[in-house]
Amino acid sequence: MTDRPTDAAPSPTSVPVVLYACIHNAGRSVAARVLTEHYAGGRVEVRSAGSEPGSSVNPVVAAVLAERGLSADAEVPTLLTRAAVEEADVVVTMGCGETCPVFPGKRYLDWDVDDPAGRDRPSVRHIVDDIDRRVRRLLGELGVPVPAEA
Repeated sequence: MTDRPTDAAPSPTSVPVVLYACIHNAGRSVAARVLTEHYAGGRVEVRSAGSEPGSSVNPVVAAVLAERGLSADAEVPTLLTRAAVEEADVVVTMGCGETCPVFPGKRYLDWDVDDPAGRDRPSVRHIVDDIDRRVRRLLGELGVPVPAEA
């Protein structure tokens, strides 16, 4: 995980907006969004988008989230826009490379997370576990308490 050279943080009186971005907005960013909403309980506004959105959520990612009691049913791959980045306090990229616009005053994180596309369920479980750890860490940095890992 690397931070791009910005150090802006959301105001302590506002609800921070976190945007997760990957290429298809069908796997990694969906898992991050669902996990963040689960742990944050409304204390963070969470969005996700993709530079080249797919047609649907990766069914294996949805199944792994369902094993955890979480649903990806409401998720729809969405196009990453400049406006979405402008509105975010924290932008987490996961493989969208240079297609993610950069604005001053934002906090940028680039998570090197494997793409779950075409992977079997055990592999996707490991990917979702990795994302889960990163989400918990980010929420802690944002001052949002999360339950200890099981």
